[in-house]
Amino acid sequence: MAHQSTSQTAFARALRKKSNEAEEALWNELRGRRLNGFKFVRELPVGPYFADFGSRAQRLIVEVDGSQHVDSEQDARRDAWLNENGWSVLRFSNAGVLAERADVLATIVEVLEGRLTERAEATGWRFWPCKQ
Repeated sequence: MAHQSTSQTAFARALRKKSNEAEEALWNELRGRRLNGFKFVRELPVGPYFADFGSRAQRLIVEVDGSQHVDSEQDARRDAWLNENGWSVLRFSNAGVLAERADVLATIVEVLEGRLTERAEATGWRFWPCKQ
């Protein structure tokens, strides 16, 4: 895996400083291999994008989105690019992370353990598996 540039590192650090309440709450659950031993990082650079959270080993990106992301064509293009480049994408709404954290974590584990492998969408979340 290629190393990130100094500018990518600086940008990722800036993004981490601007995280919202939902991102902070989810990071508290993901950091330090707290979720069933799976390793996640924050603000993972992937091609031209930065993922809110990523598990490199599982090739999974987890995004936490505000209302501006609902039906976003830009997000759809981004997710398609990530899929085509070997990454699965799991998106949750900020409200879902804050109100239903246990369900959010259970869904992440389902994906990580290979129990959720097909494209799925429900109120407050969606999963786009990698197309490999």
